[in-house]
Amino acid sequence: MADSKFLTPDEVAERYRGGVSVGTLRNWRAMRLGPSFVKIGKAVLYPLDELDAWDEKNRVQCRAPNGPNGHRGDQA
Repeated sequence: MADSKFLTPDEVAERYRGGVSVGTLRNWRAMRLGPSFVKIGKAVLYPLDELDAWDEKNRVQCRAPNGPNGHRGDQA
């Protein structure tokens, strides 16, 4: 993490295109949820590599559809 780049809470909210607000990040920090962060004095920073790891941890894999029409089961 020595060479890591950091994002502010505003930049993190922008990264997730409004899916996560600055207020949500604040609540998550208080509850110790969400991505890891670094606090230096009053400054809160999110290491970019930690955000990438959090993204991977929360990735949802979709299954390929089954059957000739893309449906599961014997529905045709």
